[in-house]
Amino acid sequence: MKISFASLGFPSSGAVVVGVKEGAVLTPSAAKCDKKTDGAVTRAIGASRFTGAKGQSLEILAPAGIKNSRVLLVGYGGGLDKLAQQALGGRICAHMNQVGEKDAHVLLDDDLEGAAGVAAQIALGARLKAYRYDRYRTKESKDKKPTLKSLSMRLKGAGAARGIFQSLDAVADGVFFTRDLVSAPPNELYPETFANRAKELTKLGVKVEVLNEKQMAKLGMGSLLGVGQGSERESKLVIMQWNGAAASKQPIAFVGKGVTFDTGGISIKPAAGMEDMKWDMGGAGTVAGLMKALAGRKAKANVIGILGLVENMPDGNAQRPGDVVTSMSGQTIEVINTDAEGRLVLADALWYTQDRFKPQFIVDLATLTGAIIMGLGHEYAGLFSNDDKLSENLFAAGNATNEKVWRLPMHDAYDKQINSDIADMKNIGGRPAGSITAAQFLLRFVKKTPWAHLDIAGMAWSTKDTDTIPKGGTGYGVLLLDRLVRDYYEG
Repeated sequence: MKISFASLGFPSSGAVVVGVKEGAVLTPSAAKCDKKTDGAVTRAIGASRFTGAKGQSLEILAPAGIKNSRVLLVGYGGGLDKLAQQALGGRICAHMNQVGEKDAHVLLDDDLEGAAGVAAQIALGARLKAYRYDRYRTKESKDKKPTLKSLSMRLKGAGAARGIFQSLDAVADGVFFTRDLVSAPPNELYPETFANRAKELTKLGVKVEVLNEKQMAKLGMGSLLGVGQGSERESKLVIMQWNGAAASKQPIAFVGKGVTFDTGGISIKPAAGMEDMKWDMGGAGTVAGLMKALAGRKAKANVIGILGLVENMPDGNAQRPGDVVTSMSGQTIEVINTDAEGRLVLADALWYTQDRFKPQFIVDLATLTGAIIMGLGHEYAGLFSNDDKLSENLFAAGNATNEKVWRLPMHDAYDKQINSDIADMKNIGGRPAGSITAAQFLLRFVKKTPWAHLDIAGMAWSTKDTDTIPKGGTGYGVLLLDRLVRDYYEG
């Protein structure tokens, strides 16, 4: 779908979208449309329950007096914030595809406060909603395919809107990159091919390095390497660097769990639902998408992205429950359950990030525990941190982007649950507070660096459509972390 910005004027073809305020108050464009159609707009409103409330819409098909195929009235309510503007764009896109429209024009009037910004946000919402992962669809019927080819935002400040959207469009590219990675089948996406996808970001100016198993072994990454030893696919560690600020500026870092398929290893998962474990690399997918977004919009920040990429399989060489591994930090870990593998990957990735880059802070992301879904459902990611300011910034960025986070407690009492009788620690702490003990495990691999852990197990994949997120890989975290960088660490 092509998105464009043009001067305010009534189009001669396609669908027209105009706003109506709470109480059925017509905007100037809606009033103009009403006049051109000899009162069709006011008659349609009078014959319906449409009041202009936020979220409402009313369609008028092929009205007399204009050459347009349809007029779509959308409710502005008492005003729309940025998230509501994005949701409106998503609903416009979905509606036009549902009715088979090819071209649509959204008319935004001068009396709309911040019209350029509104237009850009509506366009962003439409673009996010237009995403489809359809590379394996070969027999889809024509009536199920999206039809909307172009969406034109028409307003007086078209140039200003275009400028605002350019940055948002780059972030949407990052979201789509994450959605593509999360949606890919595991026979297509495994550590080597994931690393190759990350290398594509060099075109945007991202420096990308890939460490193989021999290099990681030399660094002492026994925790990460133990997870992948049962797979024929070689584990990888991907290091991405975006240098958008002065060389003297201390970088910030994001670390992602990238288990490209998780059988559970010897502690094998039940067959039902195991196919979902292709998206157990969602944390790494988000970090990769974030790096694309930041590079695409040329963020004025120095950013490190680290991906720990493994496949957890149960062959004759697989890690066993009861094994003890030595992490890069020198700490030893008793592996009680091989299905608690993500934290083993992150342990070495976190230590490597601090040891090499000494960042201002680290945020790690992982589809780490089913327990977080039991606690927070699919509405919030779990937030765990050793730093109040970083937590506050993440919370604010989450609310601003509707990629919400909720902070949970950390405490020595939980930490004691992962003490081992024969090693420095064990990789699980039992059923109570499973998400918290997983975070406590990670904290043991954090030095004095401000750190936050986002457990996104309930957020990386969706089984339903929303206004701006189609069913499937959500791309959760890209908007959130881009906003974090933009608001607090750029410049």
